[in-house]
Amino acid sequence: MQEFIPMAKEFAQNHTLMVVCWFAVFFTVIYSFIKAATTKVKIVSNAEATSLINNEDAIIVDLRTIDEFQRGHIINSVNVLPTEIKNNNVGKIEHHKETPVIVVCATGLTSNASAELLSKQGFSRVYTLKEGIAGWRSANLPLIKK
Repeated sequence: MQEFIPMAKEFAQNHTLMVVCWFAVFFTVIYSFIKAATTKVKIVSNAEATSLINNEDAIIVDLRTIDEFQRGHIINSVNVLPTEIKNNNVGKIEHHKETPVIVVCATGLTSNASAELLSKQGFSRVYTLKEGIAGWRSANLPLIKK
């Protein structure tokens, strides 16, 4: 052990950038685990979403633009823009605070922020769809076009 400490110091001095990057990655991973463990929003797969829709009358909140929504959306989806959620203008879905709400975006990457806001606004069971509409479409699940 006495030999290890001087070697570790020498390594850190010679490879400062690598050591800093390692610590950054380490703390990012720890932060991600803590955030995932403390969030009220759960990410669901297509099968889990289908089960929530069929068995618990979950409502789908589609965050995409009106044009994207009209080109194909999950049946009975409600189109709500992220700005409406941010401004607490959720009158379309206000009466669904106790039912499961599945938030959907194009790829599954941007829906989490809106889902967190809905959770803070009093919606008790908020989920996001993993991979969004792109994942739904690639699984050949049905979409309604207007």
